[in-house]
Amino acid sequence: MIIGLWLLIALVALVVIIFASYYNRFVVLGNRIDNSLSQINVQLKRRADLIPNLIETVKGYAKHEKGIMKEVNDARKALVGAKGVEAKVKADQKLEGVLGKLFAIAENYPDLKANTNFLELQRELTTTEDKVAYARQFYNDSILSYNNKTKVFPGVFFARMYGFKEREYLQITEAEKKVVKVNF
Repeated sequence: MIIGLWLLIALVALVVIIFASYYNRFVVLGNRIDNSLSQINVQLKRRADLIPNLIETVKGYAKHEKGIMKEVNDARKALVGAKGVEAKVKADQKLEGVLGKLFAIAENYPDLKANTNFLELQRELTTTEDKVAYARQFYNDSILSYNNKTKVFPGVFFARMYGFKEREYLQITEAEKKVVKVNF
């Protein structure tokens, strides 16, 4: 009789542990889904904050360099086309002044080259898009784990009992599938 009572208590304890274990699994998987969705939002916010700033930075550097290069080119043309010593000296001084600006920029910012900035922009765009894609993939992987638990035995029994329903995968709209165009 006492052994039977202990067996009954052990069986009830085992059932309680199983019920609690499955409930906790669904809660953990649900929290993982919520976290992964939050991570997608973090990466989208990063993209929203980062990309416009990078584009403006590159625009600024490219514009700055274009302006200096145009000034250098115009001063060089003026020197080549100058007639007379006085005009040549004046054109040379102008070219020297513009070259001084160019050299000062190169000395103070040796990496300040449009191609470096464009490469950096490209790298940041790729990194950001990779992070967004990874976050979306992790979200869908979390959904897969959760949905598998809700559909396979004995999880299906516990999911129905606790009211945990299948969740939807992250779907990408046709507009989101289009390549992001960056215009300068």
